[in-house]
Amino acid sequence: MRITCPYCGIRDHSEFTYCGDATLQRPENDKAEDALAWKEYVYERANPATAHKELWHHTSGCRCWITVERNIRTHEINAVHCMEAKHAKHEDPGHG
Repeated sequence: MRITCPYCGIRDHSEFTYCGDATLQRPENDKAEDALAWKEYVYERANPATAHKELWHHTSGCRCWITVERNIRTHEINAVHCMEAKHAKHEDPGHG
């Protein structure tokens, strides 16, 4: 599979690290009444057989964070987007 990095161009997927589902939303707090929300966030995942949005990190390149929209069955990539500006280079989007 080949991924087009917005900064480096077309690269083999081995230069990137798959970092999970880009559509997940982290629960806002750690209160006990939000235990169900945390359980769903941590353990429950959809397994779509069609287009899906994924988070990737260009680990062996420019180290930017991107979202990749691809078809899970065919691996066809429909779109690649930079993460928002504050995470575009050298930052972990989970810590912003």
